[in-house]
Amino acid sequence: MKLHNIAINNLRRRKAKVCFLVMGLLVGVASVVALLSITRSLAEDMVHKMDEFGANILIIPKSEGLSLNYGGIDLGGLSFDQKEISQEDLAKIKTIDNAANIRLVSPKVLDVFELNGQKALAVGVDFPSELALKKWWVINGTTPKSDSELILGREAAVKLGANVGSRLDIKGSEFWVSGVLDTTGSQDDSLVFMTLPVSQKIFKKEGKVSMVEIAALCKNCPISDIVTQISGIIPTGKVTAVQQVVAGRMDALNHFQKFSLGISGLVLLVGAMVVFVTMMGSVNERTREIGIFSAIGFRSSHIMKIILLEAFVVSFSAGLLGYLLGIGVTYGTLRALSDHAPNLTIDYTMAVGSIFLAVLVGLLASFYPARSAAAMDPSEALRTL
Repeated sequence: MKLHNIAINNLRRRKAKVCFLVMGLLVGVASVVALLSITRSLAEDMVHKMDEFGANILIIPKSEGLSLNYGGIDLGGLSFDQKEISQEDLAKIKTIDNAANIRLVSPKVLDVFELNGQKALAVGVDFPSELALKKWWVINGTTPKSDSELILGREAAVKLGANVGSRLDIKGSEFWVSGVLDTTGSQDDSLVFMTLPVSQKIFKKEGKVSMVEIAALCKNCPISDIVTQISGIIPTGKVTAVQQVVAGRMDALNHFQKFSLGISGLVLLVGAMVVFVTMMGSVNERTREIGIFSAIGFRSSHIMKIILLEAFVVSFSAGLLGYLLGIGVTYGTLRALSDHAPNLTIDYTMAVGSIFLAVLVGLLASFYPARSAAAMDPSEALRTL
């Protein structure tokens, strides 16, 4: 009789124990697959959502500056030869190599105005882009529907004594307050937001912008390359990445991945211990069988092969079933955590990896029991007859 036939027959005779072995590894593999799949999906969703909140690249005009310091006393700084950013150049951003990673571009015009003896900072924006960039805004009132409407930050509204529906005269132009922001805890609280074309007109900055905020989808994207590419097409602008934003996103993603790998390793260790203990117990129970094999001429290598073949069949089955169960758990979990059905596809690399991992763990956990069986003294084993 061939060795693989002996191994298969042994498994058939011990159905309950085989099921226990399969379940031990199956739960481990399924947990690994589910944790990795859920973590990857949640991490991608998290990064996508974080990319929707705020800019991570800034463009400001280039300028020559001189820092004044004498005797350890800071006397401030002096800026001169300040260049301006042309609005026409912003269209070139969509032509860079990594244009697919650019989610939105939000140009701004900034200038100071005085109203009723109070100075305030006005910001001209493209409201659709600004609202998409700052999803945390809560507006009491409505968003501007025309060029004559504007939004006030909470502090700016108090400072100017204005509220929703108030009329303001800025630089000889009449405006109506369509909305007031809830407190944001940022510089937005002290700003007056108006449409970009109107701000360029009343502040005499037609075709120019004061700064540009860019939101780039930065998961696995070369943010430094994007900065370099934009710098090459906007020579009058100083392009910088908001490093703490990018670093924060990547750090959060790394924490997710480390957590999933740690839990996966722990679950696999438990699965390996289940296989080891069960196979060791099986060897001890089969002392008489192993003694008969030795007595009729089976070598130690043959006995090892029989034990390892059994472990291979069990592990292969556990790996395949564990992958399918893990995908099912992932689908159910993501369905519960999300309002829409998750889009899961069969990952053949993960499927092959799951089977390989299960077989590897199963064989390693069975190696010592197999060696113990092969090293068993036939005469001692036959005494049990």
